[in-house]
Amino acid sequence: MVGLRPYWLQAYLLLYTPIGLFADSRVTAQWQQYLLGVLTFSVLYLAALKAPREQRAQVWTCVGVATCFEVFGSLVWGIYQYRLHNLPLFVPPGHGIVYLFGLLAAQTPVVMRYGRRVAHLVLAAAGAWALAGLTVLPAVTGRVDVQGALCLPVFAYFLLRSPRWPLFAAIFIIVSELEIAGTSFGNWYWMPVAPWTHIPSGNPPSVIAGGYCVIDASVLVVLWTYRVGLKTIMTRIKTTIPPKAGPMIRFRPESLENSGELVSPASTSLMS
Repeated sequence: MVGLRPYWLQAYLLLYTPIGLFADSRVTAQWQQYLLGVLTFSVLYLAALKAPREQRAQVWTCVGVATCFEVFGSLVWGIYQYRLHNLPLFVPPGHGIVYLFGLLAAQTPVVMRYGRRVAHLVLAAAGAWALAGLTVLPAVTGRVDVQGALCLPVFAYFLLRSPRWPLFAAIFIIVSELEIAGTSFGNWYWMPVAPWTHIPSGNPPSVIAGGYCVIDASVLVVLWTYRVGLKTIMTRIKTTIPPKAGPMIRFRPESLENSGELVSPASTSLMS
């Protein structure tokens, strides 16, 4: 148990994902799906409290960015569809759970001990799945998974070249679990042929975790833009506010008369 202690939060996220998807597969009304979404937001919020502040900002930014990709991919493009033909409320925080799982990977003992060998092992698993999707799996599933194979080069580049490679290695693990569970339980369904591109796809595509390379880049761009923009706005506010002028004092004849001082008629005529 002592050896598993550094991984308890990731184990918790890995366990919640299939349980939550199984619960959604038994939902019969949309209000029940809303409750599951609220529960998933709560799980993400509590889990994210264990992460550093910088990582929490990335997680919640990912929730917003990934939701935009979901709206496009599911509701606009239609490359996959959810069971109730909507965007379930648990999906946005689900992306946050995936991203948090990946961010936590960098500090795990296995990554710090074995380093890039972990990335090579994950890449080998991704490559084997992509190859199987083109050769062996079509005999079982009736699908040729070209779409998953096309994600492999993108995933491999970020896994081997990016300093954030532990993020992508861990995301491949949880996304693989999530996609296999989600499609097996019937939570969503990938189109056999993608609209617009007409590329054949598995259900799920093999290395669809490569899509998180784009999501991660988008998250970093959004955060960078926000910080630079906020800094620029604050700088301009500080440099363009004019100094406040002091109160102007005007002497009127009445005030001098009431002050008790002697004022000659000549002086009062000059001031009027």
